[in-house]
Amino acid sequence: MCTSTVCNTKKQNLFNPPRRPHPPHLIPSSTSKPLRLGPGLRHLPPSDIIPTVAGQLITNPQKNSMWVEYNNNRYLPTPGDLILAQITRSGPDLYYCSLSPHTPLATLPHLSFESATKKTRPQLSPGSLVYARVVLANKHMDPEIECVSSSTGKSDGLGELKGGMVFDVSLQFARRLLMSKSREEGKVEVLELLGEEGLAFEIAVGRNGRVWVGGEDLKAVVVVGRALRGADEGGLGVEGQRKLVRGLVRGMK
Repeated sequence: MCTSTVCNTKKQNLFNPPRRPHPPHLIPSSTSKPLRLGPGLRHLPPSDIIPTVAGQLITNPQKNSMWVEYNNNRYLPTPGDLILAQITRSGPDLYYCSLSPHTPLATLPHLSFESATKKTRPQLSPGSLVYARVVLANKHMDPEIECVSSSTGKSDGLGELKGGMVFDVSLQFARRLLMSKSREEGKVEVLELLGEEGLAFEIAVGRNGRVWVGGEDLKAVVVVGRALRGADEGGLGVEGQRKLVRGLVRGMK
């Protein structure tokens, strides 16, 4: 399962203090799409974009979106985020899901799956894992997530994740992994390097700092997880990641 939500991103060498409006020339100005604000930003009417945290401004002109890259151990749900959620319980029409230890339980409607009806919807038990998209998130309501595209009615890679293992990574590392050009822009080569070594695996990356790795070879799954954790926790650059992967693959043989 491949994950990709960010493409053609631009990193601005700007570390704007919180509550100071961003200069207008740094804000994407597409006329065909509404401006999407991600983590670390909020709109102050009529036209100011205010950072809520200190960090590096990232813009995506193609998707007319922007957010602040910053180090924070607490995940804040944002509409459009791809996340890994664990089912905690089921109500009459909703599943209640955990996104992180510090986030209110999210709701997942029973019918928010591809071709789901009351008779055909997935029967998920507590502990089940789903790959989902955040639909609604604000301070007045609990987050809502979905496992189907509201525009196409297709799953688009979302849904229940069976088997495999889940690994925790930092929120910043998860955002780098989700870049469509993670190798060039995020400076993360771990996954490509593991594939070049012949490892076969599936992966789903959540913006909430959870990564699911699946595959038929349990050793390969463990190695992928160790490589991701090692690159993240060690703050490894490209060369360090290559050494890490070579050492882990040698250990499999």
